[in-house]
Amino acid sequence: MPAFKTIDDLNDIAGKRVLVRVDLNVPVADGKVTDKTRIERVAPTILELSKKGAKVILLAHFGRPKGEPVADMSLSQIVPAVEEVLDHAVSFASDCIGAPAAEAVAKLNDGDILLLENTRFHKGEEKNDPTFVEALAANGDIYVNDAFSAAHRAHASTEGLARHLPAYAGRTMQAELEALEKGLGQPVRPVVAIVGGAKVSSKIDLLMNLVKKVDALVIGGGMANTFLAARGAQVGKSLCEHDLAETAKQIMIEAATSGCAIVLPEDGVVAREFKAGAASETVDINAIPADAMVLDVGPKSVESIKAWISRAETLVWNGPLGAFEIEPFDAATVAAAKHAAECTKAGKLVSVAGGGDTVAALNHAGVSEDFSYVSTAGGAFLEWMEGKELPGVAILTAAK
Repeated sequence: MPAFKTIDDLNDIAGKRVLVRVDLNVPVADGKVTDKTRIERVAPTILELSKKGAKVILLAHFGRPKGEPVADMSLSQIVPAVEEVLDHAVSFASDCIGAPAAEAVAKLNDGDILLLENTRFHKGEEKNDPTFVEALAANGDIYVNDAFSAAHRAHASTEGLARHLPAYAGRTMQAELEALEKGLGQPVRPVVAIVGGAKVSSKIDLLMNLVKKVDALVIGGGMANTFLAARGAQVGKSLCEHDLAETAKQIMIEAATSGCAIVLPEDGVVAREFKAGAASETVDINAIPADAMVLDVGPKSVESIKAWISRAETLVWNGPLGAFEIEPFDAATVAAAKHAAECTKAGKLVSVAGGGDTVAALNHAGVSEDFSYVSTAGGAFLEWMEGKELPGVAILTAAK
């Protein structure tokens, strides 16, 4: 039983006005949506409510208009893409509150879908202003939150509405929370985490939380250099936050105390310049040339990482192991990702991954579909990994 109500708890909703918070903050170029992934993620919830006869009213933000209407941040330009994904007509209201919203809602028949204008065109959205929340709530009988990616914000449409209307999790929110519970909440052990990316500074809270929760922490990417340097290795011209040596030592001490193994690269692929096809060589991690930089972990390290993945029952992944955008420095990330996908497909591993670069890296490796769950929620996924309470989730749990 989830700790929150889902659409399964909604009975007899024909004719009811259901306010659904979705994430439609999609990339747009020349007025056209270039990636429909986020729309595809919320489609099941929208269509299920529509088929049950609800009047479906979509709430979303787009960009950062800072509380003022901005023409090129209007959700009106998203309507054609939403209609295409849903294969269903979608009407649009020029405001999310007041007369334009009320009039559009009044015209809805059972099963109709309406998209309201950008909630962030009002300052009350990000301030979670009670008057604005009431104005939003006036258009609905029920509230469904299907925007996990915005759940780390206590905004009017993500947190405030759940205090005014009966609140439920949509299918995407439900899937995300169930996957995260399997990843770190109540995981099957051993749990291995892979954390990569450029900087330790952006992931201190994350690393500190993980070493208390997982059995092994694999560190890759540029941040591995900071840990190696803290251990006394010479990292040449590699990306390295030397000023965070003490922080890295503290994380390693915390890991030792908690019984978490820290897995650092044993070898690295180095180059003198960072560009596609740059001349590169594999060296032992203690023999990095002074004029070179580590751009990927080496084959010996990859075998070690694969061995840890094979031992694990649960894998949580955030961040690439190397500069995967440029060949040949994508080799380690691709090899580890493919191995994790194979273990998952064989039923031996629960694999949960998320964060912007991570999604891109797994897509690059061609394995996104083979992981147990890949979260498209950047900030919310990271804050969950850091062990922080997400207001949009906490309020749903409280509503239960």
